[in-house]
Amino acid sequence: MTPLITANQLEEIINSGENVLLCDCRFDLVDPLAGRKSYLEGHIPGALFVDLDHDLSGEKTGKNGRHPLPTPEAWAQTKSRLGIDSNTLVIAYDNQGSVYASRLWWMLKATGHANVQVLDGGLDAWNGPIGTMPRESNPTTTPVPTMPYVGLVTVEEVVHNLQAKTNLIIDARANDRFHGQNETLDPVGGHIPNAINYCFRENLSRKSFKAPEQLFKDFVDLLGSTKPSEVIHQCGSGVTACHNLLAMELAGLKGSRVYAGSWSEWCADPSRPVAL
Repeated sequence: MTPLITANQLEEIINSGENVLLCDCRFDLVDPLAGRKSYLEGHIPGALFVDLDHDLSGEKTGKNGRHPLPTPEAWAQTKSRLGIDSNTLVIAYDNQGSVYASRLWWMLKATGHANVQVLDGGLDAWNGPIGTMPRESNPTTTPVPTMPYVGLVTVEEVVHNLQAKTNLIIDARANDRFHGQNETLDPVGGHIPNAINYCFRENLSRKSFKAPEQLFKDFVDLLGSTKPSEVIHQCGSGVTACHNLLAMELAGLKGSRVYAGSWSEWCADPSRPVAL
């Protein structure tokens, strides 16, 4: 299954009556309530609101980042509560260039749920009707099995890589934040030493992903001799990192991984080095 689906393809699926769960993932890092507010004002009919803070993140400890992954056990319970079983086709969308939809896509793929796609272009690409009636979740009738996150990188591995340099770390944040400028989300500015910067916005043409051929060229130029399996994606809190991974998958460059704790976890420990 390809990572993306077009609005026309989605409309055909909805009209066919197939078992599909639309997940509205809109969010705003500065205003965490904005996504739900936007959802209530209008969404694709039948879509379920999925919240980055409450559904796609775990408990914060002050040391594990701004959007730590939920434990595999907690994520399995959330999938069950949202009504995602092994047969459910999940279509995720937002209106921020698929950033938050990509997080849901990666979390499902990483825990064994292959039947998931991102609506390319998000809500802006949707030409069908808009609804305002919130959808209540329909929990699964049987528990969802707990699966570990495949392709998840721990902070210990990133620390080890400082010396080993066996992996290329790609930071998906904007270039100014990568260099410690205009940092408003995290208490410390800068980046992980030896990381390179490739802002997730480079994957987009307006709010849609570039063509796979263009993404392939862009990433091959970026990686040089580095294999996709040697790439670790990170960002501020483990969200836009998933966007870069999705773009590489779309380009046919499979096997890269995500450091979900990302910069917000890294900089929480003053003993870890910082580069500018």
